[in-house]
Amino acid sequence: MTQDVLVTVIIPTYNRRDLVQRALQSVLAQTQAVDEILVVDDGSTDGTAEAVQQRYGTRVTLLRKPNGGVSSARNMGLAAARGEFITLLDSDDVWHPEKTQLQLQWLQARPDFGMVLCDVDRVTLSGKPLGPLRRREVIREDGWALRWLLGHPSLVPASVMFRRAVYDTVGGFDESLPTAEDLDWHLRVAERWRIGVLERSLVEAVRGHDGLSSLSRTVDDYVNVVVAAVRRAGPEVPEQYKQRALANAHAAAASEHIHHLRWTKALRALSTAWTLETDRTGRRKLLTLLPLAGRRMLASALKPLRRGTRSP
Repeated sequence: MTQDVLVTVIIPTYNRRDLVQRALQSVLAQTQAVDEILVVDDGSTDGTAEAVQQRYGTRVTLLRKPNGGVSSARNMGLAAARGEFITLLDSDDVWHPEKTQLQLQWLQARPDFGMVLCDVDRVTLSGKPLGPLRRREVIREDGWALRWLLGHPSLVPASVMFRRAVYDTVGGFDESLPTAEDLDWHLRVAERWRIGVLERSLVEAVRGHDGLSSLSRTVDDYVNVVVAAVRRAGPEVPEQYKQRALANAHAAAASEHIHHLRWTKALRALSTAWTLETDRTGRRKLLTLLPLAGRRMLASALKPLRRGTRSP
């Protein structure tokens, strides 16, 4: 860490020549200046790196590497970061102007906390609202949040600010995970650091355009990350929270598999969730997946018929 570098932002990017410039503009528009801006180009072939260099010059430090995925790009940025406080920004997301200022003030006032999150406005690539992500709905109070995050470990990387000491103790993102690497990192941070929530929407995050949510591996990675975190969790997390987290993970997996017509995996996940879920309300929620499965089966069966009725 260099003493005159207070805040660093790390922006990984791959073939997002235009979007990364939109993200950078939101960083430069912060009411609290970001001292170090690291753009990690992960082997782009569309001129992303050249465009960033030409437009921003020395205002941005450009790091280039062969394509290796978002985790390796973030880790390269983390290794190079000099700031006392570190932030992340995916190249398709943007910050609201007061994001850095408010989160920095929050952490400086609470030296025993390692990370603070904010609420997020989720949108499509065209800007259509998809609804807010309210972090207080999961993290019920600031502090040791692992018990709640095990059940709902979602993370928008653009919404975080954390102390450099968090990276020093927890490390970076698991490059062996094709997906869910952000959830794994979030849970590892929660195991060792207090986490807080700034109840204000300070990020606009694009969702649903990369197609990853439809992949079976994404669902499997999510479940595996939660299972591993539950196994690591110590006695400070009551057993009922661990069991509920496993039930929630398998229930979410069942829902995704049903939606994408992966019936064998859906049945296996639903059966596991039912075994783990002992709460009556939780089991009623699981039963709502059966009508969903029926509707998806019917839609799938009718699809060829609908195609056949179309005019050539």
